[in-house]
Amino acid sequence: MTSDYKYVKPPADIMCAQDIEPHMFYQVFDMVDVGLVILDRDLRVCFWNHWMQMHSDLTPERIIGSYVCEEFPNLKRPRFLNSCKAVFTFGNFCFFSQKLHRYLFPFEPVSTFDTDYEHMQQNCTMGPLRNDKGEITHLFISVHDVTETVKFEQRLVELNMIDALTGINNRRSFELHLGEEADRHKRYGHPLSLIMFDIDHFKNVNDTYGHQCGDYVLQTIAVLIGNSIRSEDVLARYGGEEFCCILPETPMEAALILAERFRGTIADHSFCCQHNVIELTISLGVSSMGAETTTAQQLLKKADDGLYLAKNRGRNRTEAVD
Repeated sequence: MTSDYKYVKPPADIMCAQDIEPHMFYQVFDMVDVGLVILDRDLRVCFWNHWMQMHSDLTPERIIGSYVCEEFPNLKRPRFLNSCKAVFTFGNFCFFSQKLHRYLFPFEPVSTFDTDYEHMQQNCTMGPLRNDKGEITHLFISVHDVTETVKFEQRLVELNMIDALTGINNRRSFELHLGEEADRHKRYGHPLSLIMFDIDHFKNVNDTYGHQCGDYVLQTIAVLIGNSIRSEDVLARYGGEEFCCILPETPMEAALILAERFRGTIADHSFCCQHNVIELTISLGVSSMGAETTTAQQLLKKADDGLYLAKNRGRNRTEAVD
């Protein structure tokens, strides 16, 4: 897209010829908390402010005059080079969004948050610089460190997907994962199973021992079951005392074995809360993708049917519905 920018020479009475000297601007450019780079038409560095020096360990004396793609080989790709060409040819302004490009300059992250990012996350803007005749002679690149913002947004998303009480996936997260795994099964035909379970007579726990003990039971069950599954399995609190576990690459036979392991783990565990020892059991329903079960909704419905059947047949048992 061609920029609508048109160069207008400033009036003489506001030009900085006398009382504002060029070195004063350089002082400002070195003080701002933004990276500033100026490249000539050969993409050689003409200006490298203090922010860029601080994050790259490259002094202006070291990098000025260098071809920027030699110093940063990751820039030698069509998107960056074509953007530079567009700036010089049409006067375009180009934006390199963190969401699409992550970064232009591979600097180490400097963040008050713990971060899993190997490189600083950046929003970068590129635009033309003109001489007093309006001719484009250079381009600038501004570099904004958005690592903290990105990490904060990521944490908000994670909090929206995590059950606050148990620390495992919540219902919304579960439904997204189940849809993704069902789509993967549809594409590749790999086995997929689901276990749904809830705590037998959980209302009695709250009524007898109080809601704090009820919360402790839910948290402990999340830990016990979470320790029994693989990293690729997805354990979620579906609601109240109901839990679900998505089992990718798992046929019905293996899912039934795992469900029985869940049942035995809870039945054998003594829940100790406020000097009370509470014995509990769970009931489980198991379903798997197959000829009669082809969607996430059907998989969930059949696991729920199995759970209902287990409850009606005496609780503390596992039932499968094909």
